[in-house]
Amino acid sequence: MAGAMIRKEISRSYQELNDETERDAQSADLQEDLDDLDPQDGNGSASPVVDDEAGSNNPSMRFSKACLKNVFSVFLIFIYLLLMAVAVFLAYQTITDFREKLKHPVMSVRYKKVDRFEAPGIALYPGKAQLLSCKHHYHDQIPPLVNPGQLGEVQCLTERINYTDPYTNHTTKQALIVKGPTDVRKRELIFLQFHQNETEQDFSAIGYLLFYSYQEFSDSFPFSPDKAQFMKDTESSYSIWTFSGGFRTWVKMSLVKTSEKDGGESVEFRQESSVVKYSDQRPDSEKGNELFFVVFEWRDPFIQEVRDIITANPWNTIASLCGVFLALFKAADFAKLSVKWMIKIRKRHLKRNAREMNQVT
Repeated sequence: MAGAMIRKEISRSYQELNDETERDAQSADLQEDLDDLDPQDGNGSASPVVDDEAGSNNPSMRFSKACLKNVFSVFLIFIYLLLMAVAVFLAYQTITDFREKLKHPVMSVRYKKVDRFEAPGIALYPGKAQLLSCKHHYHDQIPPLVNPGQLGEVQCLTERINYTDPYTNHTTKQALIVKGPTDVRKRELIFLQFHQNETEQDFSAIGYLLFYSYQEFSDSFPFSPDKAQFMKDTESSYSIWTFSGGFRTWVKMSLVKTSEKDGGESVEFRQESSVVKYSDQRPDSEKGNELFFVVFEWRDPFIQEVRDIITANPWNTIASLCGVFLALFKAADFAKLSVKWMIKIRKRHLKRNAREMNQVT
């Protein structure tokens, strides 16, 4: 009886020892689970991390999952770095394009229609040739020549000026200044006729120069020396053209105004010329006098205005840069979070390996 009671007491003590051992093991497991929890986030709440390795006791499977996570993290970081490189390149390209557009403005052409032009100045250099006639006509209607080679009516406003050649400074040039046509709607034109006696040149021609305003030449310089200086400056700024003897040269003018970078404005003439051979029906005794014919007319009622326009818009460039830098900062933030996540996984993996080694030892 006493032996049975002793055995019962030993059995109950052994059962209580087993219960205490199981409670200690459960407490250790609970502590390990608490260690596996993620640190608290910004609002103070702890968020557990779902660990796929917790449900597996196979070390090789656990290692393969950890390796796969590391490879995936490295791939994400590579993608983020690639995005950052693209963002930096786009920012550099945007700034480069903006600077190039500032250096190379685009030429803008606008056509302004007018009914009347300001009368241009026509400077003729006849040399030994003599002006026979000068008349205004309308609607491209030039009547047949009467007594060609003979003096006729001079209905144009003309003036002769002597000035020094701007390129040699010792040669005197004689210019015949003629007031050009103005009424482009009625197609006004000026027809001039010259003749030259006993030319000694193999090729004979008369030079002419077009400048913007005859009124500026006539009114702004009342004294002859000032007009001579005006013509000298004009010749250095415009080109000299020619028309040949024995032909009728039809010159159609157009006006081009160009706005300069310093705010000024320059004017130039563009010309379209056509040449028609003159059928000389004079007697042989009079054919020694070489005849020159020239017609000046406006080509169309449009003034071509040219100016440089900078297409670089600073606001569009700033907006593009803001978008690029926003993407850049976002990619950097993602990369930083990925690195932190990899470090956290690595620490958890090392801690778990250390715990398993402690259990084995």
